[in-house]
Amino acid sequence: MYRRLLLTFVSLGLATGIAQAQTKPTLTVYTYSSFASKYGPAKTVEERFEATCNCDVTWITAEDAGSLLGRLRLEGQNTKADAVVGLDMNLVAEAKSLNLFAPHSAEVKDLSLPIEWKDDTFIPFDWGYYAFVYDANKLPNPPKSLKELVDNPNGPKVVLQDPRTSAPGLGLLLWMQKVYGEKAGEAWGKLKPRIVTFTKGWSEAYGLFMKGEADMVMSYTTSPAYHIVAEKKDNYKAAAFTEGHYLHVELAGMTRTTKQPELAKQFMAFILSEGFQTAIPETNWMYPAKNPPSGTPEALKGMIQPSQALLFTPEEVQQNRRTFTDVWLNATAR
Repeated sequence: MYRRLLLTFVSLGLATGIAQAQTKPTLTVYTYSSFASKYGPAKTVEERFEATCNCDVTWITAEDAGSLLGRLRLEGQNTKADAVVGLDMNLVAEAKSLNLFAPHSAEVKDLSLPIEWKDDTFIPFDWGYYAFVYDANKLPNPPKSLKELVDNPNGPKVVLQDPRTSAPGLGLLLWMQKVYGEKAGEAWGKLKPRIVTFTKGWSEAYGLFMKGEADMVMSYTTSPAYHIVAEKKDNYKAAAFTEGHYLHVELAGMTRTTKQPELAKQFMAFILSEGFQTAIPETNWMYPAKNPPSGTPEALKGMIQPSQALLFTPEEVQQNRRTFTDVWLNATAR
């Protein structure tokens, strides 16, 4: 009798536990592939947020920021996303035009960005500068400016990303426009013979560079930190360009169509907490949008500091992106 009662209580306890597990709300977050990769921040962010929310976090990935925006555009009101992590600041105006995002209502203050941030829809979660990364053992004298890289017919070979699908690709497109203006088409034409390929996203491009397919790759000023910390190698460098470097700010937003609005708002507030921000430097290898009390993370100290932050407003990007892309296509497709 006692044994039967015990088994009954155990069975009831297991059933209750399973029922509770099944009734946990799920937060579906769209992001780009490297964020949710084995070495990206997603796993740590998920564990830390789930410890506070009594929920399950599910990640759905696209290749890069441009692909992420493209997916949202295709899905429209039928998107499964409750929140999106990884949109590029250059895509903010286009993202807002989809009418898919809702105000986050989170407190956004004391940021460590090099620009002032005022937006009630998107929250910055990290930032950095675009840069060309090279192996100093193979390229002891890298170009010191974008113009030197472009104009030297015997300069290094580069692997780049497609500006229609990739945040770094779009970053370089805008960087070229900032430096060359109306002569950007000519500049692309000069660089074309030394472009190994345009990849869909950052991961593929960086992988080709690491395999020795190119002398330089379009990446970030903070990329060398990964090699220093994870591989104990200091031969990978970011080339400092005299014209300045294009600024990159990554953003998160919650959708207007979410079936978990309170949970999505809780996640948005979590983004600027130490739990999220301290996961960024040594997983996403970018500067956190909000530094911890100790200041700049140790892993990112010593990275090159651009002389100038180059930037178009999101509205300028939205207005001119197609024209800039056509200039790029016409120059590189010949």
